[in-house]
Amino acid sequence: MDRIELEAFVTVAEELHFGRAAERLHRGQATVSDAVRRLEKTLGGKLFHRTSRRVSLTDLGEALLPDAHAALAQLRRFQHRGRALAGGDRTRTTLVVAHAEYTAHQVLLRCLPQLRERFPDVTIVPEPMPTTAQLAALRAETVGLGIGWATGGINGVRARVLSAERFVALVPAAHSLAGHTELSAAELSSTALLTWPHQINSGLCDRLLSAFQISGADLRIIRTADSVQAIAAHVAAGTGIGITVESALDHQPPGLRIIPLTGPSTTADQVVLLPENPSEVALALRDLLLKAAVPS
Repeated sequence: MDRIELEAFVTVAEELHFGRAAERLHRGQATVSDAVRRLEKTLGGKLFHRTSRRVSLTDLGEALLPDAHAALAQLRRFQHRGRALAGGDRTRTTLVVAHAEYTAHQVLLRCLPQLRERFPDVTIVPEPMPTTAQLAALRAETVGLGIGWATGGINGVRARVLSAERFVALVPAAHSLAGHTELSAAELSSTALLTWPHQINSGLCDRLLSAFQISGADLRIIRTADSVQAIAAHVAAGTGIGITVESALDHQPPGLRIIPLTGPSTTADQVVLLPENPSEVALALRDLLLKAAVPS
């Protein structure tokens, strides 16, 4: 298998749409489809269920997605190290920093210059990666540090809580619920909701499902999107009510109300993850992140 096959698989898995995946990869849709088919032939099984209306991951696709993310991270690490060695730099080390969608990137951006000042000979490679993929990559030591969401199966890595993030609803200003200062899961029962895909943030999805189950409410997700901006656009278009976490919002979306969710299981832990035997640089970045995450 080659890089384009892995990139095609991962991008289609995130978009659940071959056309949007092709746009992100700046390739033709036929090229992306062919790459996925070649990978499926190599593996001997289907990665996606395809119909004329929707694309979804098979059990095989769900199981292999974290490994695909880890493999791509390893390829990028190999590329960065190869370029450094080819340029005559045989002392420079690399720290791959994985970060999941919706994590507090502002905290990371504040910490990276401090880390660079302390370790000027280290190449820092930020890498977008879902939490489940981070766990696989950390165990394989292809990633030096991860920022993600608390989820089941955190073993073989070190985890520290950075912050507890509250779920919020994005509601059109003209909606009947827009006047609420808080919303419970029961008040959103059977409402058409838009949120993140399970394969991108399984920890957040499971936590949100728990909030609705505890309240005896019906969680009805009608659409998913891999960015809070995309969720906000669908809400503004009248598709439904969006669900995200407070840390994902760096501004007030025009025409929308941000209403916190209240009740059991309506917060999620954002965590910093390290391999069993972290490097000095990874430990230093973890400590900077923990310090920066403490409210001033």
